[in-house]
Amino acid sequence: MDQRKCECGHTNPVGTLLCESCGKPLNVEVYEQTAFPDMRYEGMARRSQTYTKKWIDRIWNYFSSVKIAIGIIIVILVASAVGTIFPQQQYIPVPVPTEADVARFYTDTYGVLGTVYYGLGFHNLYSSWWFVTLLVLLGTSLVICSLDRVIPLYKALSKPRLNQHKSFLKGQKLFAEGELAPDVDQAELLDSSALALKKKGYRIFRAERAIMAEKGRFSRWGPYVNHIGLILFLIGVLMRNIPGFYMDEFVWVREGQTVAIPDTPYYIKSENYHTEYWSEEEMPAKLELNGGVIPKSFQTDAILYVNKNAEVPGKKPDLIEVQKGPIIVNHPMMEGDLAIYQSGVQEMQLGALNFVLVDVKQGNKELGPIKIDLYNPAAEQEIAAGIKVRVLDYFPDFIMGKDGKPATQTNLPKNPMVALEIVDESTNQNEKLVYLQGSVLTQKSDGRFGLVFKKPDLIDISGLNVRIDKAVPLIYFGAFIFMIGVVMGFFWQHRRVWVQTQEGTVLLAAHTNKNWFGLRREVDGLVEQLKLPVTVEEKTKA
Repeated sequence: MDQRKCECGHTNPVGTLLCESCGKPLNVEVYEQTAFPDMRYEGMARRSQTYTKKWIDRIWNYFSSVKIAIGIIIVILVASAVGTIFPQQQYIPVPVPTEADVARFYTDTYGVLGTVYYGLGFHNLYSSWWFVTLLVLLGTSLVICSLDRVIPLYKALSKPRLNQHKSFLKGQKLFAEGELAPDVDQAELLDSSALALKKKGYRIFRAERAIMAEKGRFSRWGPYVNHIGLILFLIGVLMRNIPGFYMDEFVWVREGQTVAIPDTPYYIKSENYHTEYWSEEEMPAKLELNGGVIPKSFQTDAILYVNKNAEVPGKKPDLIEVQKGPIIVNHPMMEGDLAIYQSGVQEMQLGALNFVLVDVKQGNKELGPIKIDLYNPAAEQEIAAGIKVRVLDYFPDFIMGKDGKPATQTNLPKNPMVALEIVDESTNQNEKLVYLQGSVLTQKSDGRFGLVFKKPDLIDISGLNVRIDKAVPLIYFGAFIFMIGVVMGFFWQHRRVWVQTQEGTVLLAAHTNKNWFGLRREVDGLVEQLKLPVTVEEKTKA
């Protein structure tokens, strides 16, 4: 690496702005103190300013740029904002069992914008590969930016220069110079200065003809503590992409249904769902509800099972109850790292169609009841001795396709159509019936069998949010460390005061990273207390 020699004889690495030995600026001449180098890193050489030839240097220098880091942050913020325009897939407020249902939901609900939103992958934004890549790039930038600056700052702060070059002192924002009387004891003057500054909380560093007083040095580490907190936070976020560390699934469970929780050995059963409403007596004031009601709580009475055969592929589940109880909003069911939240509901939904099969030719004689489960219709039912009902076709959300054939828009029983075949094995008779929109279509005008409608089964469907998040402690810890860094850098300032005697003169200079007004008051108080023959000058730039 190339070296740069100061007039004091010390050899400095390329990129060093202030001599490591005497503090004299190496690449600027200080006239009228208007072009003094930035004191942020005490003029020490940064790696990005020193090494530029190899490919690894170019990568380092690219990510050490604050502009690049800000650019990445802006892209992440814009992408995150776009991700909130429409709900993410996991928060869709209706059951969407298949990917086709997901695409249809965005198109039907939000039109062309929804189609574009889904097509560009914004429906699963925060787990997408390119968003994760942006987070990795931001973390890389934070690490390199920090190392590029914290190492020279550590070197400068760990070995403070005491006998500074006069041009260094003149370059500070606060500077004063004055002639000492011949009878002044210079050592006693430095002792008095050190004692006065020590009483103000300064730490004193002493040389033969100079002192440096310093306090609040730890505040300089505040931004880097911030960076550590952010890096820990990002690591926690990225850990969520490791299998087993994070899961955020949304499952819909009908009353009486038991469903598997994806990617876990657990099953959940909804025994009952109910919504509790505020009564008029409980309300603090009478409200004009116009016949309406105000929900008080949403609750699913559930049973959680674990499958003992989960690790044996293809084996029938062997469910063992591990927990039973209510799941209420903000009061999840907890089992180890698993948390199940009440997050949605669909009340009074069609669950099953009920009919009575009648023999029309015998005066509508009832032959037996028929129940069609709209979520899992039985292929065949025996209604009476020798009489069976078979489900030939079923369309939960019936629509006539463009090809003239029946189809379904969704897998939800919003507009069910059921094609049935009635078989009398004793007479070898069979007839076909079709139920659609409250009507029954018969195969024969003088058919033997008919259907009498009964009240359908209405069910409540609970929307449960299932979460596993082992990265939360690290995320919270990172946020806590970040706040420590904010407090360090915000409420304290790094202040330094130099007092030197040179050839019958006294030199006084001071620097801080913020709150110059407070430092000026302390310097003026020192000058007044010691009756120094100087006038403090304040420059516009340090």
